[in-house]
Amino acid sequence: MRFSILGSGSSGNAALLVTEQARVLVDAGFSARRLGALLAPLGESLDRIDAVFLTHEHGDHAAGIEGLKKFPHIRVFANDPTARAVQSGLQHRPDWQIFQTGARFVFRDLEIESFAVPHDAQEPVGFRFTNGREGDLFSPRRSLAWLTDLGHAPQNVRECIRGCDVVVVESNHCPQMLQADSRRPWSTKQRISGRHGHLSNEGARELLAAVASPHWRHVYLTHLSRDCNSRAAVELALAEVRATLRACEFSVVEPGSGTPFYELG
Repeated sequence: MRFSILGSGSSGNAALLVTEQARVLVDAGFSARRLGALLAPLGESLDRIDAVFLTHEHGDHAAGIEGLKKFPHIRVFANDPTARAVQSGLQHRPDWQIFQTGARFVFRDLEIESFAVPHDAQEPVGFRFTNGREGDLFSPRRSLAWLTDLGHAPQNVRECIRGCDVVVVESNHCPQMLQADSRRPWSTKQRISGRHGHLSNEGARELLAAVASPHWRHVYLTHLSRDCNSRAAVELALAEVRATLRACEFSVVEPGSGTPFYELG
């Protein structure tokens, strides 16, 4: 299983997950043209994508679905409230694959577990993707958790990420920078910092410190605010956690940037 973040932040979010039998996108928050351009350096294209897994309906996660009408073979996995919200803005009907939040299901050689997250959308979810077989030397069992857009991390979220090899989690804003920002109205600041908004650097630190799983091999900090966060602020907030999890790699994914392929094994 290989994984790459194509882009992360308020301007768009998407990632590519590749196994022997599947090529899937996690969210599609860019236009189809932009997604194609982001896939090209990885040697991939939308013609080769099998499915998209949507966390929720907000444009920075689902804006690309309209452009995927040119690729009717791509299945779109979402729960019913998310699919209804996205469909209301489309001029075509994608090949929706509807699941219930909390369900576990299989797509080709991927096992998928969805779990509820607290965010101001219809029915937002995180995902845990698992591939491989226990005890198989050539195809070991590996899992990745995708966890963005949540105001806080309840116990169900903590349990879902505990046994994963790779965790992708948002570290959206520095609370001090958010409050000092002069361009955002007070109501927006309240929404972002609320319990159904976005996870702050301190929120990400608290979650990772509380779980601190020895299973983790790589943690990606994502969905950084361009105006109200910085790499330095994230690294300062996470310094203690990084010192505790010495065997785990940490990557801060800045807005407008992606990551090379990471081989889970």
